[in-house]
Amino acid sequence: MLKVPTRQKNDRNGDTKTTKAVILVGGPSRGTRFRPLSLDVPKPLFDVAGHPIIWHCLGAVAKVPGIREVILVGYYDEAVFRDFIKDSAKEFPQIRIQYLREYQALGTAGGLYHFRDAILKGGPERFFVLNADVCCSFPLNEMLSLFEDKDAEAVILGTRVSNDAASNFGCIVSDGHTKRVLHYVEKPESHISNLINCGVYLFSTETIFPSIKSAIKRRTDRPRLVSYPSSENLDSSFFSDRLEDGEKNEVLRLEQDILSDLADSKQFFVHETKDFWRQIKTAGSAVPANALYLQKAFQSQSDELTPPSANILPPVYIHPSADVDPTAKLGPNVSIGPRATIGAGVRVKESIVLEDVEIKHDACVLYSIIGWSSRIGAWARVEGTPTPVSSHTTSIVKNGVKVQSITILGKECGVGDEDVTNEVIM
Repeated sequence: MLKVPTRQKNDRNGDTKTTKAVILVGGPSRGTRFRPLSLDVPKPLFDVAGHPIIWHCLGAVAKVPGIREVILVGYYDEAVFRDFIKDSAKEFPQIRIQYLREYQALGTAGGLYHFRDAILKGGPERFFVLNADVCCSFPLNEMLSLFEDKDAEAVILGTRVSNDAASNFGCIVSDGHTKRVLHYVEKPESHISNLINCGVYLFSTETIFPSIKSAIKRRTDRPRLVSYPSSENLDSSFFSDRLEDGEKNEVLRLEQDILSDLADSKQFFVHETKDFWRQIKTAGSAVPANALYLQKAFQSQSDELTPPSANILPPVYIHPSADVDPTAKLGPNVSIGPRATIGAGVRVKESIVLEDVEIKHDACVLYSIIGWSSRIGAWARVEGTPTPVSSHTTSIVKNGVKVQSITILGKECGVGDEDVTNEVIM
C-alpha cells in the first residue's frame, strides 16, 4: 500500500499561509464527446451563460482571499489561451495567470507533479485543484475553512446523487460527524455510497507531491498491467519519460492512483455541497450548465442579465452587441451571443445561441445550441427534449436507442423556412 507522507501541524498563530490554484484544462486529443462544438473552439473556452467555461472556475478562485496566482495546466497549444489570459488579467488584476503545457497527456496527478516546481514557487502551503469541465458554485472558501479547522492534508468537494448514478463517479465513504474520508473508490462496480467526487480539491503541498512521487515509485517497482476506464482527458496507455531523479513519469490520475491512499492518512476530509453540481462532458450538457450558471447569476442579482419583462422570462443573458426584436420572447435559461440577430415573434427557451447567429421571424428554438454563424429560417422549429433537473446525463432512450436529447447545430448550419429539426446533431 502506498505510504502517505504526513506533515507537521501548522502554527495557527504564525504567518498568513499562501494559497495557489491550479485549473486542469485537458487537451485537444480528447473532448470528442463535446463535438461538434469542440471542432471550432476548445471546450474550456466554450461560452456558457455568457462566459467561457473556464471563466466560471477563475471567477470562483478570484473570490478566495489571498490567492495571487492561478496556473492552467493542459496540453493545448500555448496560443489557445493567450487571448483569454490577456482578457482575464484585466478583469482579475490581483491574480497572475499562466498556462503550462504538458508535452503529452500526463493525467490529473501526473500533470501536477510534472509542474511541481512552478506550483511550489513562492512557498505555498496549499493549493486548489479544479477540473475545468465542472459546473458548480465552487464553495472554495468553505473548503478552505474546513482545511484549516481540521488541519487537513487534503479536502475534496463532494455531493449527493441518486444511487443509480453514483457508480458513474468516484464514490466517497465518510464519517458524517467528523467529515473525514474513510474510503474512496473510482467508479465502483457495486454500490458503496452516493456521495461522489466533484472534481475540486484542496491539497497540502507537503503531502500531495510526496504522495504522487510514492505512486510513481510503486508503479515503477511493480508495473500495473491494467486498463483503466476511458476518460475524456486521459489516455489509458502509459506514456513514460525519465525524471531527473531517474524515476519513470507515467500517466497518473488523482482519482485512480492517489485519492484512495490519501484516505488512509486520516487527514483527508470532504466538504459536502448542497448547491448545484454537474459535469460538462458532452456538448448537450452545456445547456443544463448554462441554466445553472444563469440561475446563480439571477439569484445574486447580477447586472449582466437582461431585466425581466413581458417577453423576457428570467434568467436571460443577451450580449450587448446582439439585436433582439422587442416582440421576441426569450427564457427562461437562455444565452444570446455577440452579434446574434433574433427576429420578430421568435421564441427561444432553455437554449444557447452563439455569436453571429440569425434567427428569422416566428422561428422557435427549444432545448438547443445554435452554433456560430448559423441561420434559422422563418417559422422553423429547432427543438430538443428536456431532461430531469436531477439527471446527470442529457441522453434519452427512444425506441430502444440512446440518443442525445439536446439539438445541437455546429458552425454555419442552416435550417430552412418552416423546417422542423428534432433531437439532431449537425
